[in-house]
Amino acid sequence: MSTVDERTNIEDTEFGKKAAGPVGWLDDRLGLAGASKRSHLLRKVFPEHWSFMLGEIALWSFVVLLLTGTFLTFWFQPSMAETTYNGSYTPLNGLEMSHAYASTLDISFDVRGGLLIRQIHHWAAALFVAAMIVHMLRVMFTGAYRKPREINWLIGISLMVLGLVEGFAGYSLPDDLLSGTGLRFVDGLLRSIPIVGSYLEYFIFGGEFPGDVIIPRLYMVHILLIPALLLALIGAHMILLVYHKHTQWGGPGRTEKNVVGYPMLPVYAAKAGGFFFVVFGFTALMGAVLQINPIWAYGPYNPSEVTAGSQPDWYMGFVEGAVRIMPNWESTFFNYTWSWNVFFPAAVLPGLFLGVGAAWPFIEQWITGDKREHHLLERPRNAPFRTAFIVAAMTAYGVLWIGGGNDIIATKFHLSLNAITWFCRIGLFVLPVVTFMITKRICIGLQRADANRILHGYETGVIERSPDGGFTERHAPLPVGSQYSLTNHDRLPVLEAPPETDHNGVAAPHSRMAKLRAKAREIYYDGSVDKPTVEDVHHAEEHLRDHDGHPVELGDEFQGVSESGVPRVH
Repeated sequence: MSTVDERTNIEDTEFGKKAAGPVGWLDDRLGLAGASKRSHLLRKVFPEHWSFMLGEIALWSFVVLLLTGTFLTFWFQPSMAETTYNGSYTPLNGLEMSHAYASTLDISFDVRGGLLIRQIHHWAAALFVAAMIVHMLRVMFTGAYRKPREINWLIGISLMVLGLVEGFAGYSLPDDLLSGTGLRFVDGLLRSIPIVGSYLEYFIFGGEFPGDVIIPRLYMVHILLIPALLLALIGAHMILLVYHKHTQWGGPGRTEKNVVGYPMLPVYAAKAGGFFFVVFGFTALMGAVLQINPIWAYGPYNPSEVTAGSQPDWYMGFVEGAVRIMPNWESTFFNYTWSWNVFFPAAVLPGLFLGVGAAWPFIEQWITGDKREHHLLERPRNAPFRTAFIVAAMTAYGVLWIGGGNDIIATKFHLSLNAITWFCRIGLFVLPVVTFMITKRICIGLQRADANRILHGYETGVIERSPDGGFTERHAPLPVGSQYSLTNHDRLPVLEAPPETDHNGVAAPHSRMAKLRAKAREIYYDGSVDKPTVEDVHHAEEHLRDHDGHPVELGDEFQGVSESGVPRVH
């Protein structure tokens, strides 16, 4: 019996016949059909995992920012010239303010849909930065920055820095009292830079703070310079992503030389397009029901006033916290005041965070000596030091975050402001060490648990009573696919002390650097549990099959649970 394929080619349909003319006209001039056949992009395969969508959230949030930002530029006036407000928000009528603040009020109260678009734009900015940070944490935890993706990692760091600057610039544009307080913070940061601080202030603000040019300058940076740089870097990021191929989690059928997933067209493109509408819908929902940045409640900026309980956007909170918990350290050299209490926390500390993050792939490569290409992701538990180091950095970031809101926390929870400040000062040095040790022990424990499951099987939930009255639980070997997933990572290297002398008995060159690297490798791999060998696994299978105390056959009455803990049919 044979079957007939009843599908009709698109060119034979009525729509295909009508579209043939315009499509053929374009193909004759652009060669699209031939290019698509020769191009590997349309056949490029992308793996599937929920964590890979974090980067897409950042990408689509940026698209939402472009769309909503374009709408806002039609009505926003980036001018610090004074005007008297007479608009729909009557509590501020008759008050002098800048055109920037007045136009933002008009967008919020007089432009149809203006407040909704403003809030979508602000929420999308917060989501953009959050998605980038979480995405980069995923990359760090899984080792996705390793060769050949070091350049893409540096591009990601640059994107995150530009996103922070772009967010702060947009946050400052309304010229309200809250954003003006943030600009005053930046002015203090510039002044704290030794020797050149005052010159930088005059260059950026066009004179003493606040000047009358900072809003127009920030506007140009916000809508032209940084978006152009972001678009260029995102394009470079995507090109390298396609060129290097996407990383994937290890498992059956997945190797360093292939990618298991879906092609660009039609599956991945359709899913990515649908996900854009999910992100857009989510930000639109937040913009519709969750108020953010109500500038009318703050009033126009006045250099002589400060908003009580003022807080920056969340992604700048760690810098605010670092400044708040820093002791009042100042020095005077050559008739200059050196404000270490602002310079170190606001300029040096963020640079240290970003510098270590940018250099980490190269630091880790130097420590491990691993210069191979890696296209399979590494489970965080299999790199205990790296995972613990990241958690320690996150802890330090969290402590600074708490410090940035010390006044709000003290007010809302009726706590001592000084007590919170001292907690953050001490916690900044103590808590990262504590979380480092705890995280590393957890990773090592999980490594041992994986090795135990491979060698001794999984617990089936079936309890047997022996003739002498003892109770044992039946174990069953893991499926081959699960064993492969748990062991699909490199074995630990053999650590050897560097030679003291060369083959001629002369002191080995660079011996100090070699000793330093050997010590760093010892610390990096300390405590890590190696995966079982092939011989260990074969011996364990024989043990599970033959040993009376660990029978594999579960019987017909009760099948126990599977390797994932789900009850079997019984």
